[in-house]
Formats: sequence, structure tokens, C-alpha cells
Amino acid sequence: MFSDEILQLSEKILHEAKSKNIKISCAESCTGGLVGAALTEIAGSSEIFNGSAVVYSNEAKNKILNVSREILKNFGAVSSECAVSMAEGARKIYNSHFAISLTGIAGPDGGSELKPVGTVWFGISSDKKESYAVKKIFSGDRAEIRGSAVKFALNKILEEMK
Repeated sequence: MFSDEILQLSEKILHEAKSKNIKISCAESCTGGLVGAALTEIAGSSEIFNGSAVVYSNEAKNKILNVSREILKNFGAVSSECAVSMAEGARKIYNSHFAISLTGIAGPDGGSELKPVGTVWFGISSDKKESYAVKKIFSGDRAEIRGSAVKFALNKILEEMK
């Protein structure tokens, strides 16, 4: 189901998180649960992975992760503010040490001049430092954009655990 590269990243995350007793969670929009699926592809992932909220609609972001309606109205779902709020919400509901969120435009439609297709915001929330967001713009078709986002998210998780 996943490339060898994705599986290797997931295995590294599992090993690193187990060695540091870190619990991880996710909040996903444009990737539809692919980060959580990649992590749970590895046997033993239940020791470190608490869960992933797949919140594709604004209503789900608000009701499940408590992303405020003000953030969604003023900044939109594809924004640093929304990504950070999603990650903080996931870390809270899953009681994890670390959470990553992804919200973006995978295409082929839905982009704009300010937020082109391929724009993905990643929110990072940890019990070690202040939450923040990172924006990436990926190229390719829908599958390639989503795949690139998953790979970036897994690498970001590894980077944050070091």
C-alpha cells in the first residue's frame, strides 16, 4: 500500500517514539488519514500512536477539534492558524505528547492565487515547545500532492522527536 520510503520513515518514528516514550496523534484534512494509515502500517504502532482525526469539512474541524469558527471565517481552513488549532485539538483529544496536522488543497480544483493547488499547512503541537505551522507548496497531481504531504509530515515528526 505504501512505498518503501514511507514504511521506513514510519518504522523510524515507531522506534524513536518508543525509545523516548512519546505518544503521537494526527489531525488530517487533505490527506484523509494517510499519515495515520502509514504509521499504523507498522506492527506495534499502538504503543506510540493514539489516533488521527480526519476532519475534511470545516464543521468537522470545529466540532471535533474545536477549531474556532472565527479562525475558519477569518483565515480559512488552509491557513497557519487553522493548522495550529487542529494540531492542538488533536493533542488534547488524544492525550498525546506530540501532534501534527495537515490542511491543504490537493486539487485538481479549489486553488486560488493566494492559495494555489498544492498548498499544505502543517501544524505542530508538542508538550515541549510552543505550537507552530509550516507551509509547503507541492507540485503534481492530487495523488502526488497528497503523497508529498504524507512524506513531509512523517519527516517532520522524526525531526521534532530528535
